Amino acid sequence: MRHPSIIPAFAAMATALVLTACGASPTATGGADTDAKGAATAKAQAVYDRINGLSGDERHKTLVELAEKEGKLSIYTSNTDMDDLVDGFEKTYKIDVSVYRGNSESVLQRILQEQQANYFGNDFIDTNAGELNIMNKEGFLYPYQGELREAVRKEGKAEGWTASRFNAFVVGWNTSKVKPGEEPKSIEDLADPKWKGQISMEVGDVDWFAGLYSYYLGQGKSEAEVRDLFTRIAANSKIAKGHTTQGELLSAGQFAITVSSYSHTIDKAADKGAPVSWHPASGGPIQPIIVRPNGVGLMKTAPNPAAAMLFTDWELTEGQKILAEAFRVGSIPGATDPFAGLTVVPVPEQELLADPKKWDDLYAQVVSAGQEVQ
Repeated sequence: MRHPSIIPAFAAMATALVLTACGASPTATGGADTDAKGAATAKAQAVYDRINGLSGDERHKTLVELAEKEGKLSIYTSNTDMDDLVDGFEKTYKIDVSVYRGNSESVLQRILQEQQANYFGNDFIDTNAGELNIMNKEGFLYPYQGELREAVRKEGKAEGWTASRFNAFVVGWNTSKVKPGEEPKSIEDLADPKWKGQISMEVGDVDWFAGLYSYYLGQGKSEAEVRDLFTRIAANSKIAKGHTTQGELLSAGQFAITVSSYSHTIDKAADKGAPVSWHPASGGPIQPIIVRPNGVGLMKTAPNPAAAMLFTDWELTEGQKILAEAFRVGSIPGATDPFAGLTVVPVPEQELLADPKKWDDLYAQVVSAGQEVQ
């Protein structure tokens, strides 16, 4: 498996600039680019529509035959567990997979730039909900249909893309600093001055904030009450940048409690022996639990559409087992559902997409009451 750090994302853009400099007609070039995109889209759509119309063994057999004939698959992703997924896929199918991995923002920017340049560098995208929603809004994604899509949790059946896993935002703590029976019982408890300097919030958790903010409004709190609650929690908090860094600092005892850790971050650390947990000594975890789907999308212009669909099927079947081994919450409930009996609130993705500045500004105001981690 090759994991190139650089794919020539701007090749088509550079060619266009050279042609313009040499006096070529921009109109002619634009027309050719439009034709190229139209042809790529039509080719991929024919495969997608054919497979979306099949089911069971016929679908799988046809898909494997077409995908192995293509022989290649290009994935752009921010999924840190992608290596394990790809390794299993390549051992099962005769398909050479290339992977570009970056953070979700860089993955989005790469695709936006490549699509603008009519360079069709990837077949398949695996990243966060916010970026997937933007790609779908831009018209880059093609619907994935079938029995596996129907098995996904309702919160993960998005327009244009499908969840493969969820990030669950949980209140976590260092068990050396918060003894059994002393855990907070609710998020509101974290506004108590006794937690001053012992809590951490994450500077980029706008989606968690929007989900919890909307939940409290739905429970009858006023806007002023919700903002006051968050501001008092922030005043008790050290503001960290990045969940990985924040998780390491929690394990090291730099603070006692995190307000919005990913459940898998804490579970992985605990599995390695760190004194951390999000499950109290008695009773259930602090609720509500805000969940954000992360998922997969099929590129409309995919050079290898069958391979993209086959990998989607893989990630929603065998891939769910691989994700579970990494302490991820899969999108298809299994025999043991980690959300069973809990109050689970999805991130309001469409609100964030419609007015991102509103939520960015609100959260920035809240975390400004905290102290930056040094």
